[in-house]
Amino acid sequence: MPVNLKHRSHIITDGRDRAGARSMLKAIGFTDADLARPIVGIANTWIETMPCNYHLRQLAAKVKAGVRAAGGTPMEFNTIAISDGVTMGTEGMKASLVSREVVADSIELVGRGHMFDAIVALVGCDKTIPGGALALIRLNVPSLLLYGGSIAAGRFQGRDVTIVDVYEGVGANAAGLMSDADLKRLEDVACPGAGACGGQFTANTMSTVMEFIGLSPMGANSVPALDPQKDEVAYQCGQMVMDLLKRGVKPLDILTRKAFENAIASVAATGGSTNAVLHLLAMAREAGVPLTLEDFDAISSRTPIIADLKPGGRYVAVDVHRAGGIPLIAKKLLAAGLIDGSQMTPSGKTIAEEAARATETPGQDVVRPVSDPVKKTGGLVILKGNLAPEGCVIKVAGVARTYHRGPARVFDCEEDAMRAVTGKSIKAGDVVVIRYEGPRGGPGMREMLGVTGAIVGEGLGESVALLTDGRFSGGTHGLMAGHVAPEAARGGPIAAVADGDTIVFDIEKRRLDVELSEADLRKRLANWRPPEPRYKRGVFSKYAALVSSASEGAVTFVKP
Repeated sequence: MPVNLKHRSHIITDGRDRAGARSMLKAIGFTDADLARPIVGIANTWIETMPCNYHLRQLAAKVKAGVRAAGGTPMEFNTIAISDGVTMGTEGMKASLVSREVVADSIELVGRGHMFDAIVALVGCDKTIPGGALALIRLNVPSLLLYGGSIAAGRFQGRDVTIVDVYEGVGANAAGLMSDADLKRLEDVACPGAGACGGQFTANTMSTVMEFIGLSPMGANSVPALDPQKDEVAYQCGQMVMDLLKRGVKPLDILTRKAFENAIASVAATGGSTNAVLHLLAMAREAGVPLTLEDFDAISSRTPIIADLKPGGRYVAVDVHRAGGIPLIAKKLLAAGLIDGSQMTPSGKTIAEEAARATETPGQDVVRPVSDPVKKTGGLVILKGNLAPEGCVIKVAGVARTYHRGPARVFDCEEDAMRAVTGKSIKAGDVVVIRYEGPRGGPGMREMLGVTGAIVGEGLGESVALLTDGRFSGGTHGLMAGHVAPEAARGGPIAAVADGDTIVFDIEKRRLDVELSEADLRKRLANWRPPEPRYKRGVFSKYAALVSSASEGAVTFVKP
């Protein structure tokens, strides 16, 4: 049975009663012929506040050209974006995770309001990727997502550097290990142009996820931001979304339980960001696919790290592209039986068919053989214990320690912790505890790259541990537990920890505990009172009232 290509937009454009709508659209140049074609929304997250999304105007033009060539009429619209890297360590960072919901809500609203027949989401910085994905899942019209691509690596003192090196340089400078002049030189060269953060940080992690899960064409996202090939990729995406429309294929046709398992395996195999846990849980909830924290630990335990990527490894995302791209990673995982090759991609081909076309660059060592991995098990570990009854997340890529026992140094906000680190009051063996930074308490679950980068920069990365109900940047490395749940603002056990309490990280036993008896913990929590909300009006207040636990993906919803 033929697919009605104007299955939604005809409600806006067709018939006598829609003369007013057509008249308004003609005012901005659309013709009767344009309006007779399928209408494809181009959801652009272009913004002038960061390199990650700065070049998306150019890519949008190429996508639109591809849509027109394939018989559709594109209509571009914009939404917001918040830069994690720019806002890191400030009150502005509270807006980052909140922006995921605003991106999703705004794309969904425009899609529902204008009844597009298909959508392409153009994304870049961290939260725009899952935000775009959540909207596509909710709308469930033929659609795909295109990542703008990675920034090129900077060069400093003969080595590749990224934005994470700058944050670690701040700590090194505070410790007297880097001069002011060198920090300034590093700042000047670390980000050489447009594109999202260069390592396997959150943006590139979620970009990888989108190729493995089937919302992005395999091989499209890993093309770097300023590679001339990116324009051709964008044009092909415009054509591909029209093919999806003609075949009637929607996101929920692709997003199976196995597709989510493939996505988790891709995060584990590349040493990806802990933020992927939050975002995949949120996506699964929207797609109606059962997914829990335990699934991440199980899949990561059987998946070796085969991509030697920063922050734990040597290479950056551009090097993955040169080595053979995301299809090469898929090919190696598939050959080892670590992913399901029967899952579909937007091209209409399976992951196995797409991976078969991967070309490995001779002599590359960015993507290792499964038989000779960077690490035998994946980069994500889920811990539970009396400090995290609902769980917490650790990225173990690049971490040698599997056990740490030390005294708690407790801080009720990120800024206080940062002052302690740069003021040299954190000592080897300490466990830094940062609380009231969770989804509700922050609100917005800030990333702690400033603090973790400073700890590493001061030379304490191998001797200090950290736990928080906030988040970590994908650039964080070291023994750092994030997403501790329940969070302090909900009366979780992390709220009861006091300075000097002994905290134990035991990776092999999957435990995070404070050495207090159950009775002592209960007594302390019985005396706990929730703090005054940090915001009593506006977007942060609304978010805090609606947001769920990190163990559920920190999604916003109204309970029936």
